[in-house]
Amino acid sequence: MSTPTRRAKASVLFVCVHNAGRSQMAAGWLRHLAGDTVEVRSAGSEPVDHINPVAVEAMREVGIDITGEQPKVLDWDAAQASDVIITMGCGDTCPVFPGKRYEDWQLTDPAGQPLPVVREVRDQIREYVTRLLDDLVTHPQS
Repeated sequence: MSTPTRRAKASVLFVCVHNAGRSQMAAGWLRHLAGDTVEVRSAGSEPVDHINPVAVEAMREVGIDITGEQPKVLDWDAAQASDVIITMGCGDTCPVFPGKRYEDWQLTDPAGQPLPVVREVRDQIREYVTRLLDDLVTHPQS
């Protein structure tokens, strides 16, 4: 008797310029909501040294700890290994990788913003991530 072929889990890469706010919050939300059912990555076209502390605080308020994450540079391997690439405000600085599903989420950059603004961005990101996760469940990667 043969065993059924197991489908690899979907992989999502979140990309913004600095990989310090939006992409880190999105990755945190997807890890929180999807558990280990989706492989989650984040990167930046021009990453900075550390995650935005206001983004960390906003996520902490909803029970998600992103303090262990570090901004990472967007590289070919991470993009190639991802099924879906979500860009957030990086425009022409985010390269396009052929054959990938892309979405561009128009979100306010939380850099330099006060906590109330970052909370709004956090909540918008949760809505986007929830829709993305619903779509990944409804239309799994082939």
